[in-house]
Amino acid sequence: MTAPTPWQELKAALAGTIPAERLIDDPLRTLAYGTDASFYRLIPRLVVRPENEEELRLTLAECRSRGLPVTFRAAGTSLSGQAVTDSVLVQLGRGWRDHEILDEGRGIRLQPGVIGARANALLAPFGRKIGPDPASIASCMIGGIAANNASGMCCGTAQNSYRTVRDIRVILADGSLLDTAVGESVAAFRRSHGGLVEGLESLSAETRANTALAEKIRHKYRLKNTTGYALNSLVDFTDGIEILKHLMIGSEGTLGFISAITYDTVVDESYKAAALTFFPDMATTCRATIALKQVPVSAVELMDRAALRSVQDKPGMPEVLKTLPEGAAALLIDVRGNDAVELEARMQAVQATLEGIQTLEPVAFTRDADAYARYWKIRKGLFPAVGAVRETGTTVIIEDVAFPVERLDAGVLALTETFHRHGYHEAILFGHALEGNLHFVFPQGFEKPGEVKRYQALMDEVAQLVGVEYGGSLKAEHGTGRNMAPYVELEWGPEAYDLMWRIKALFDPGNLLNPEVILSRNPTLHLENLKPLPAADPIVDKCIECGFCEHVCPSRDLTLTPRQRIVIAREMARLEAMGEALSSQEAARLDTLRRDYRYAGDETCAADGLCATQCPVGINTGDLVREMRRERHAGKADVARRVGRHFSGVTRMARGALNIAGAARLVFGDRLTSRASGGARRLSRGRLPQWTPALPRAAPIRVLRRSATGGVARDKVVYLPSCATRVFGADHHDRGESRSVMEITLSLLDKAGYEVILPEMIGHLCCGMAFQSKGQFDEARHKARELNRELLVASQNGRYPVLSDTSPCTLQMQEHLDERLTLMEPVAFAHDHLLPRLSITPLDERIAVHVTCSSTRMGLADRFVALAKACARDVVVPAEITCCGFAGDKGFNTPELNASALEGLAEQVAGCSAGYSNSRTCEIGLSQHGGIPYRSILSLLDRASQGR
Repeated sequence: MTAPTPWQELKAALAGTIPAERLIDDPLRTLAYGTDASFYRLIPRLVVRPENEEELRLTLAECRSRGLPVTFRAAGTSLSGQAVTDSVLVQLGRGWRDHEILDEGRGIRLQPGVIGARANALLAPFGRKIGPDPASIASCMIGGIAANNASGMCCGTAQNSYRTVRDIRVILADGSLLDTAVGESVAAFRRSHGGLVEGLESLSAETRANTALAEKIRHKYRLKNTTGYALNSLVDFTDGIEILKHLMIGSEGTLGFISAITYDTVVDESYKAAALTFFPDMATTCRATIALKQVPVSAVELMDRAALRSVQDKPGMPEVLKTLPEGAAALLIDVRGNDAVELEARMQAVQATLEGIQTLEPVAFTRDADAYARYWKIRKGLFPAVGAVRETGTTVIIEDVAFPVERLDAGVLALTETFHRHGYHEAILFGHALEGNLHFVFPQGFEKPGEVKRYQALMDEVAQLVGVEYGGSLKAEHGTGRNMAPYVELEWGPEAYDLMWRIKALFDPGNLLNPEVILSRNPTLHLENLKPLPAADPIVDKCIECGFCEHVCPSRDLTLTPRQRIVIAREMARLEAMGEALSSQEAARLDTLRRDYRYAGDETCAADGLCATQCPVGINTGDLVREMRRERHAGKADVARRVGRHFSGVTRMARGALNIAGAARLVFGDRLTSRASGGARRLSRGRLPQWTPALPRAAPIRVLRRSATGGVARDKVVYLPSCATRVFGADHHDRGESRSVMEITLSLLDKAGYEVILPEMIGHLCCGMAFQSKGQFDEARHKARELNRELLVASQNGRYPVLSDTSPCTLQMQEHLDERLTLMEPVAFAHDHLLPRLSITPLDERIAVHVTCSSTRMGLADRFVALAKACARDVVVPAEITCCGFAGDKGFNTPELNASALEGLAEQVAGCSAGYSNSRTCEIGLSQHGGIPYRSILSLLDRASQGR
């Protein structure tokens, strides 16, 4: 019998306290959860998901007793390999997302699992924000922002975590807890850890006494610098607690775990403008940057010609990009103010500063919110955009350096020559020029002979050039990680490097916290454990695993995210490509991945497409999943065809089933009916759907048997009730709305003065989405063609608009039907066409709104909220509730997806009279988990309006 491994022993020891579902060691999830945005891959032996400090301290104690290294992971958007391990990975879950607003927004206390953009949303009502503003702020978490001292476009060095941390709550390697905001905690820590505190104070005194070293440290931190530990804490502070607090910033999980951080917030100037300014060459661009250093600008982002070329074909970009000369470059200049007068003055200051500097186009600022956002979206997407055009099988490297700004032009030239000399002609350059901080991005293969040596030669020369010759930073803001650990001593010198090792020994004498990150004795660490990116499917081959998609995925807390689905798909493709060369162990692993992917990758994927809205290159992982479903369900094409050909009968059967379920509920009540349904589902091994108390009554299809409105000539609209609204009627428990969506829609259209045209054979029509989502593409196309024909007839070849009462169906039709048709979604139609025709009296109610994934993809979120606010006094939009996860019928067949996606909804909508959305199936799940009835947004408009 094989003896258990130390990690198996650890799992057994933790199992008495931490539930088994949060102790993960299967091949699929360890690979998926162990992957970050860097080009390194290590597979953890055990993933632990503690939900509180006690569970984390227990994990550290058990690891310490076995000598097992531990790595902490937040969002995994880190680029330098600081969040990967082949030992124990501690992954943050829902238990780490609390916050507290302090001092009317002047401070905010955040747990490490809070996403950066969420923190700013919480502070927005106070006109404040956190100082750090990394490009990944919509995805990365506070734990990573603080542990990497991430900065970004606008924060420079004055507003990063090091400069804006007020207090910190940290758990050290020995399990001890320190909260610097609590006097009793500080006093207790001084007693229990006097040696650590005195050791830090001694290092501070020694460093300040070494004049040359102290001056070197001060010089290094005039720049953005995340190479090594925050040695500036030793010269900025003399108190051991303050030194410890600031050393934790940028320590990348190697000194302790940040369980909460309190930031001093900064003013979020609400008046904003940006100018994309073009210069004839890089030298002129750098001179302009140096000049702008003296002007009150918020950010100056540099982009070279190659970077501009990578985005010039994106929608909304200026046509001039395609005609720029080869050596040209651009600055994205951001100016902000507290009011219009201040903004105008600052724009004029920029204009005056650049007056004597040659530009290719006149400097022109835009205040238009859409154009402003588009400029910044393009800038933030440059790194992934390069990844999208790389050769399949290669990775993408981003090097993150900083020069003293007064030497920026010479440094850029020298660095560019270095890249070209080593054959990296595809590299693009961009960055936060105001701080001398530049990113070089280039594709890199490691499979071909000589590529690793070429990369090593490049890195050796870059390190010497930037870190020694120019006195710059090898890692300005992305963290040292594994990528630069072998070069820390070269940049800092032996004295400073020795200080770092002494700091590490004080905090973590066993070297168990994220070893080989920041400090390493291995000179080739950066060349080891390189991540393979094999071809898997053209749909996803351009993914660089950045993780921007993860925070909107409804299955992110249940199984896998889009990034993780791609990771597993690539690994299966890699193993499959080995063919007969597969060992028996690898073959068994492939079988396990295939088996487990069925549930984790497929069954729990909502295929909602939200990932594409966040992906800089527009990858919709749902398309990959649907393609896999097509291959797996190829044998069910005949069944799909029969359902499609008899669709009217199928929907009649569904209404009949609802009537039977309603009768059972009346007889047995919600609780017994739910228990009976759960039992039947278990006996059927998940084949039978789960009954839910929110299951509505059957829709009264007879309301569609109506003749055209006579009398006065009216504008006409074709009304297409979706199959969902033809099946699902009103909620049994909703006392405020007993009408079906069809009844509400017809009432509202009549009130607004429209003549309604109903397509022929309406009971048989379907947009095809129900078939496409299951991979039955042939039948989906057939139903779309069928619908297309009928809508063209009803609308007189597009003369009249077509209103669908369900948002996801509208999106499906817009993507697949004839361009002559004007296809209107309920929110867009209500906002743009119904509101002007109605007299609105806002309801004196607090209501909730759920913006569906399809509405988000169609860019309707703002109009959705505006429509709701026109109709009700108080509108709540729950935070971090993206797709509801009901996904057609998954709310019945995979109810845990719906439950996971909507966890926390009930607390956020407490006190609301009702919720409103624009998809009947979504509303079922929302009602179930929100604790309030959810209705069509058209119901809200109908209740708040009178005809004119």
